[in-house]
Amino acid sequence: MRLAMLSFHTCPLATLGGKDTGGMNVYVRDLSRELGRRGVQLDVFTRSQDQHQPHVKEDLGYGNRVIHIPAGPEVPLPKDILFTHVPEFVGGVREFARSQGIAYDLLHSHYWLSGVAARSLRAAWGAPFVHMFHTLGIMKNRVAQTPGEREGDLRIRVETELLREADRIIAATPAELAQLQWLYRADIRRVTVIPPGVDLTHFYPRPAAAARARLGLDPDAHLILFVGRIEPLKGIETLFQAVARLRDEGMCDVRRTSVALVGGNPAAPEAAGDYNAELARLKTLREQLNLSELVTFIGAQDQDALPDYYAAAEMVIMPSHYESFGMVALEAMACGTPVIASEVGGLAYLVRDGQTGFHVPDRDPEILADRICRLLSNPARRRQFGEQAARHAQAYSWQLIAERLLVVYTAVLESAARRSRAPAMQRAG
Repeated sequence: MRLAMLSFHTCPLATLGGKDTGGMNVYVRDLSRELGRRGVQLDVFTRSQDQHQPHVKEDLGYGNRVIHIPAGPEVPLPKDILFTHVPEFVGGVREFARSQGIAYDLLHSHYWLSGVAARSLRAAWGAPFVHMFHTLGIMKNRVAQTPGEREGDLRIRVETELLREADRIIAATPAELAQLQWLYRADIRRVTVIPPGVDLTHFYPRPAAAARARLGLDPDAHLILFVGRIEPLKGIETLFQAVARLRDEGMCDVRRTSVALVGGNPAAPEAAGDYNAELARLKTLREQLNLSELVTFIGAQDQDALPDYYAAAEMVIMPSHYESFGMVALEAMACGTPVIASEVGGLAYLVRDGQTGFHVPDRDPEILADRICRLLSNPARRRQFGEQAARHAQAYSWQLIAERLLVVYTAVLESAARRSRAPAMQRAG
């Protein structure tokens, strides 16, 4: 089997925590590596955003590659502009395959923009395609609070088309399956639920004291951790409000507590764009709530540093308004760290309330503060939740998840082969 992965708008090798880098990058990278271990030959195609980067990188190992295809200016671009460069991207992918003498058996596209490319490549090559949305435009619009947070009609229309046109849709959770059925009127017989996985050789329990020493953190302070993109969807202001409530109402002793936010670029909040505007807004809110001594913006971190941050933390907080899955929660649990998460989307299925952490309503700082206090004040409970979280994460190893995806790939290829044989048999008859 030769596979083409399409990650048009973001490179799986990019540093996490930026505007368009997060769980999907990890998914594409780690799935590709696991498939490589199993002997699957694949190339990941992404749009080149830096002319100084090699266009072909073999960082995935096992002979598999990330191919950066020039399509428009080789700089980051807004998604509404990116759509106009999809045809050029498709042409670049086709030319690369032609120049290398490669024929791909199957396409696996990620996010709606990659799905647009996948259906064009299927028309050119005849190879079927499997698609995963990762996030849904309608769901993002349901939680948007400003016009700038809303997705346009184009995305919704394309997602609806892809649900009809893809050979198979992969949904991350039963929640996403229900959203596809009720919001998009999708034929759920063509949807398979397979969650993302986690690299258990990278994310696993390790001593907190050693992790704090490597990070240069106070060994005696309590660390509350947020990891993710700095955007309104992540609900970070709810975390700030909860921490302020803890301090002001004396619910817990927060004098030796610090809140660290991993993600974004705190050195350049004045740069143009909504993304940096949100970072600047949160910094202002931190000042208004007098949280400067408690809350620190650490910025985006290399994936190699994340396990130490998870291990050093008493808990990870995910106060999101919407998460299709919640890769950060899975990584934290694999490291034996309890997670307090909004009861939304995939987080409602991934985090087990009262076992691996707590569920809280989104936009509710009072309940979030209460759950944080329950863990801060009860070390035995934290240890119990952490041990149960690490066991729970074992079911999401990439070895198990890749095996399930390979079953889907094989079924899609067999179905496509039957369809291609049918006209020949009819002519013969």
